[in-house]
Amino acid sequence: MTALELLKAYQHNATTPPAAGALFAEDGVLELPTINVHVTGPSGVEGLLTGLLKRVPDFRFKDFKVFIDTPDRGFGEYSVEALVPDTGKIYRQTYAGVLVAENGKIKLLREALDTAAAAEAFRKD
Repeated sequence: MTALELLKAYQHNATTPPAAGALFAEDGVLELPTINVHVTGPSGVEGLLTGLLKRVPDFRFKDFKVFIDTPDRGFGEYSVEALVPDTGKIYRQTYAGVLVAENGKIKLLREALDTAAAAEAFRKD
């Protein structure tokens, strides 16, 4: 798969952690540097998404916009709007993600997000 195909597949499968994890190379990395998240390999990605879905069961990516589309690199923007049951707040977030593909797998997916929006949604008042 190309980088863009992998990015779309990741977004589509984020609600099924084993399928999303399987898109990553054994040494593939998913990182969100603004919140100090760094996981490696299919099992790391699966664990991260499983934990996220426990906190935000309706988490779904939407509104995907493509900015870079080459066979080995993709960059896009996508959003989420979902209830955080523990706080009763809506998690509204726009992600910017760059994906590096190698041999049909995700070698690196680095996502940036608005940390203030995340903190607000997960903070109990």
